[in-house]
Amino acid sequence: MFEKLNGIVLKTRDYGETHKIITLFTKERGKIGAIARGAKKPRSRMAAVTQPFVYGTYLVQVSKNLGNLQQGEIIDSFRYIREDIVKTAYAAYLSELTDRLLESHSPDVMLWEQLLHTLERMSDEPDVLTMMYELKVFERGGFAPELSRCVSCGSSRGIQSFSVIEGGFLCSKCNFHDPDAIDLDQKLIQILRYLRYLNVERVGQISIKPENRKMLRRILDDYYDRYGGYHLKSRRFIQQLDRFEW
Repeated sequence: MFEKLNGIVLKTRDYGETHKIITLFTKERGKIGAIARGAKKPRSRMAAVTQPFVYGTYLVQVSKNLGNLQQGEIIDSFRYIREDIVKTAYAAYLSELTDRLLESHSPDVMLWEQLLHTLERMSDEPDVLTMMYELKVFERGGFAPELSRCVSCGSSRGIQSFSVIEGGFLCSKCNFHDPDAIDLDQKLIQILRYLRYLNVERVGQISIKPENRKMLRRILDDYYDRYGGYHLKSRRFIQQLDRFEW
C-alpha cells in the first residue's frame, strides 16, 4: 500500500547503475529509507525530487527495511542552499545529524517542523540556526544540556558557568565541581537558553557578536565531542570552513 508523505531528503546514495536509495525525514512516518528506481537516469522524473535537502510530497510503499518510492512532487527545492558552499555545508550537517540520531519509523512532528523552518531560513544566519536545531536534536538523542537551572543543585539563580563534564550550567555555589567550566556573562547565558528552548519559527532578527558566536560554537562542539558518539564528516567540513572568512 502506497502512502502520500511530506518529506525532506536527508541522504541519497547510488544503487546500481540507474537507481538511488534515499533517506527521507517525513512528517507522518519519521525517518524512512526508500529505493527510487531509475532516479539516476537523466530524464527521470525522480532525479529532481531525490536531491539532498529537497522538501516535497512523496508516494511511498513503506517497509520496515527499504520501501519503494513511486513518485514525488517538489514543494521547495532549496536551490539557493545548494548554490552556496557555506549553506550547503550547514544543511548537510543538519541532515547527517538528524539521520544519525533519530530512530527509523519514529514520527517526530515537532523536530520535522524545526528542520523545515531551519532550511527555509538558512539565508539568514546559518550558524546560529544550526546551533538552535542542534540543541533540539541533542534532546531527541537524550543528551541535551541542562540550561534552565544549575545542573548540580537545581537553582535557577546565580548561574555562572557551563560545564561540559557536568552537562550544563553551574551556579556560583556549585562551580567548584568543575575547575574547567567555562565562565559566562549574563548575555551568553541568555543566548544559550534562547537557542535551547525557543523554536526556530519564533526567532526574530538574530544579532550575536562574532566573539560570542565563537564561544557558543566551542561550547557545543566540546559538548558533542563528549556525548554525541558519532563521527560526522559534515561537521568536520564546517569546522574547516570556520577557519576562513566568507
